[in-house]
Amino acid sequence: MPTTDPTAAALDRAESLILSIPDYPEPGILFRDITPLLADAAGLRACIDALIEPFAGTFDVVAGVEARGFLLAGAIAVAADVGLVPIRKAGKLPRPAAAVSYTLEYATATIEAHDIVDGTRVLLVDDVLATGGTIAAAHELVDALGGVVVGTAVLMELDALGGRAVLGGMPVTALFHA
Repeated sequence: MPTTDPTAAALDRAESLILSIPDYPEPGILFRDITPLLADAAGLRACIDALIEPFAGTFDVVAGVEARGFLLAGAIAVAADVGLVPIRKAGKLPRPAAAVSYTLEYATATIEAHDIVDGTRVLLVDDVLATGGTIAAAHELVDALGGVVVGTAVLMELDALGGRAVLGGMPVTALFHA
């Protein structure tokens, strides 16, 4: 009698909850809306468990990238019984913080963080890996604070944009690919 992998089935269902919204927030962009997945407890749990599994026991804190990375990072931190460090846009943290600036397609952005102690093992979390610029900057930020990045966990990787190559061999777990 054939059996099906309940984890694979749960992840297939979870992926079906991610909507593709054309021309949002501007023409030519295909936005991946994860809010239906976040609203589904079983789908969210399957994704959180699958994002933790490759890195289980290797990280002391989760660093979530603003803004949708916070949603996943918080759930991962609770499930893995570790702390959460927010990686924020410039000027959003109330205390002095380390900062890294990086180039976007047509602009420059800055991210900031604090509360990573020397030697802390950090799992970076975001919703999507696209060009890799944000995750590469987050890695640089963790390094500047003395942390050690063990890898990156994302819901979706946009393969055609080549973000994984920018990360220089960093372990990356992406549950879904587009």
